[in-house]
Amino acid sequence: MTVRAVLLGLAVALTLAACGRSGAPAPPGPPDKVTYPRVYPAY
Repeated sequence: MTVRAVLLGLAVALTLAACGRSGAPAPPGPPDKVTYPRVYPAY
């Protein structure tokens, strides 16, 4: 039973890790209103 619970937890964690937006992050708002156009932190 514990092996099944671990596998279920792993499946849920991998599913949730796949959520989110794809592509490079972009600052919010219209481009002409963005004061600092770099994503923080900028290394």
